[in-house]
Amino acid sequence: MRDLALHYAARFATTGARLEGYLLRKIRERGLAEDGDGRTVEIDIPALVARLVELGYVDDDAYARMRARDLGARGYGARRVEESLRHAGVDEGLRQAHAPGEAASRRAAALMARKRRLGPFGASPEEGGDPLAARKAYEKAVAAMLRAGHQYEHARFILAARSLEDVDKWLGEAADEEGMDDQW
Repeated sequence: MRDLALHYAARFATTGARLEGYLLRKIRERGLAEDGDGRTVEIDIPALVARLVELGYVDDDAYARMRARDLGARGYGARRVEESLRHAGVDEGLRQAHAPGEAASRRAAALMARKRRLGPFGASPEEGGDPLAARKAYEKAVAAMLRAGHQYEHARFILAARSLEDVDKWLGEAADEEGMDDQW
């Protein structure tokens, strides 16, 4: 079982809770562990995971930092980051410590809008176009940004922005308030 845990920890970035769940699932799939004489062996999975954490093979803090940075760089919002970390078994304190700040949340929202060509990053609406179609497109864009974990205020601002300069100014304001220069 130790070898299976080491193999898993070496292949995948994981948390202690995920590793424990994986090992318990493997025991369920393979049945009870037996020694050479056919006797059932009791395996202490939490102790095995604790030992791997102690040795540094599994690090919830490093996982949370990496996962939050990667999701933000892909354009996902704070709610989606928090949900991903919660699902991975990261405890509340670490989730709060690695939650993106206002500037990072705004950058992620702008990145998503740029990738999906929403708001000022997309094609400008036609003058005299169908208002119903424009409203449906707006609602669809807001829904996409909310599903990605962004705040409604961020989605509303980006979709209402008239130019890229407005978005850049909005991003700069948040970075100035947090005292950051292009950091995640």
